[in-house]
Amino acid sequence: MKLKKHGLWLGYFAFAIYALTVNWQPSTLEFSGALGLAKALVWLTLLAFLAYSLYASSQEKIIHIMRDMNASYWGRQIGIDLYLGIAIMLSLIYLNEGSIFVLLVWLVPVIIFANLATLLYLAIHFDQIVARFY
Repeated sequence: MKLKKHGLWLGYFAFAIYALTVNWQPSTLEFSGALGLAKALVWLTLLAFLAYSLYASSQEKIIHIMRDMNASYWGRQIGIDLYLGIAIMLSLIYLNEGSIFVLLVWLVPVIIFANLATLLYLAIHFDQIVARFY
């Protein structure tokens, strides 16, 4: 396997390690309490989606698929839907953090990795986000 081929994945894992290290709390991987199951489901969703994404990237080149998708109305609609969701999640990150700097740190990974990055943020900050609703 060539490093160039897996550079984006190395970037994702490097960012994930950085994000976990910087934001680590004793409760990050604690799944007890009333919302323990919900938090566990977020982590499981992240891990399952990551595993499927790694598998998909080993089977097909995303650039070719994106080119084909962009040729259809539904493909463009899916792209618009995805990036609207990303904009909403970036807004949530800003509202939760209250910092433009933190938003900028997450901006590039969220744009490149979309829901893999947003699920990572949600998993890491689950307790903090849920606490805002109480």
